[in-house]
Amino acid sequence: MKIAIIGEFDENFRPHVATNQAIEHSRSIIDQDFESKWISTETVEKNMELILKEFQGFWIAPGSPYKSMKGAIDLIEYTRKNNIPTFGTCGGFQHMIIEYARNVLDLKDAEHAEYDPYASRLVVDPLSCDLKGDPLEIEIINEKSKVFSIYQKRVIKEKYYCNFGLNPDYQNLFDKNGFKIVGSDIHNEARIVELEKHPFFIATLFVPQDNSTFNSPHKLVTEFIRTILK
Repeated sequence: MKIAIIGEFDENFRPHVATNQAIEHSRSIIDQDFESKWISTETVEKNMELILKEFQGFWIAPGSPYKSMKGAIDLIEYTRKNNIPTFGTCGGFQHMIIEYARNVLDLKDAEHAEYDPYASRLVVDPLSCDLKGDPLEIEIINEKSKVFSIYQKRVIKEKYYCNFGLNPDYQNLFDKNGFKIVGSDIHNEARIVELEKHPFFIATLFVPQDNSTFNSPHKLVTEFIRTILK
């Protein structure tokens, strides 16, 4: 089995290093063999058909803007429609939101403020405060969610590296149309989203991989990998 990590790897960017480390932490408690490989969004755009044949799960990585927003969005659309395990963290969260807005909610002009800050429909917009590097509490508000079954608790603490999130004006629209807001902060702003009736299509605005250790592999990362291996 192979996992593709979608994004432009930067060895000096802590969330990217943490992604590789978290996969190794989870590997230590998973009995099956698997491989993981970084693939740039430009490569995805040029070779998506081949990539989809080679890999069985996709981690949409932190670190936006991507070199090819189209590559990321097209891949996310395919994995969503075809029940392929997909995990988005930080920038991955943001792009999974944009894909859903454009292709499911029919908001064709949905934009990400980091790419186009003056767009008329900013579905992903600047957060009310900079969360970079901060560990903050999140409440899991849906006890029927896959996320709650993984964490097995209502309040968690995770670290952020981002400045952009789901525009609160659109939260109800997403939630009512299947992309459920299952975790929120103290201001009731979306921090975890989960697609109904999908093996694993979960996105977090925080970076769970930075909270993973060899002694305590992160539960979300481990469950993502286990879902691929099923």
